[in-house]
Amino acid sequence: MTRYSLTAPFSRPASRMGLPLLAGLLATAALASTPARAADPLEPATPEPGYFTPATQPDATAYLPPPPQPGTVRQANDDQAFTATRALRGSPRWALATADADLHENALLHSFACAAGLPLSTTNAPGLSALIHKMDVSEIADMRKSKAYWHRPRPFVGNSQPICTEKDRAHLATSGAYPSGHTMLGWSTALVLAELLPERATQILQRGRVFGESRIICGVHWESDVQAGYMLGSAEIAALHGSPAFRTDMDAARTELAALPRTAPKATAHSCALEQEAAEHSPL
Repeated sequence: MTRYSLTAPFSRPASRMGLPLLAGLLATAALASTPARAADPLEPATPEPGYFTPATQPDATAYLPPPPQPGTVRQANDDQAFTATRALRGSPRWALATADADLHENALLHSFACAAGLPLSTTNAPGLSALIHKMDVSEIADMRKSKAYWHRPRPFVGNSQPICTEKDRAHLATSGAYPSGHTMLGWSTALVLAELLPERATQILQRGRVFGESRIICGVHWESDVQAGYMLGSAEIAALHGSPAFRTDMDAARTELAALPRTAPKATAHSCALEQEAAEHSPL
């Protein structure tokens, strides 16, 4: 089972943009002294082809706004959101954020089962799974370029505040925060599913928002990272619609979903309730 990997070694020196006042200074020093990370062993040795060509690949460093700078209202909002959401540690919302951090294909599909009202998995929706995988392969180059360009430290760098995936703390500390790749992938998936299942669009888009907000709850992204992730996902999906191959695969996935039973597994009822509760209490 493929796991989406959203980080890669950086080639650009760390930027000072978007750092909180004191923690940012400490984080910049830490990042500057961190050696380049080896390639993720879960990544294929040879890059997979996506839907974009060199001529159609968008450049998020040009269309995204820069991350907040120290002393600005935007950075103050980011600081406040990070501090406030640390109180959620151990709560059901924290557990949902932890689950949303899992980007294995089956886990990603399952996270949208309640919203879609379908038993989504790599087994019963292989065409959709392949579509989302290739979509991610297409988007990830733009996201990685943006992370490397701004190289913004994550909110937990320079302090000991808890995050929901402690085992990934050291690894995440070496990768840029802005924009959020998890949010990009979750929101992109929501946009695709909303188009394929228009009768469930509201629920699916709501779940896509919650998926991104989980990164704030988790403590691994600033609020503005997540907002940029929504924008990044929207821009990438808009551009992907210019690809005939993408549109063909969308049509095939639509046919595949039409054959699935129109009810999510009953075992997910508790998860569905947690997701709805999260949607009603946004950290944004």
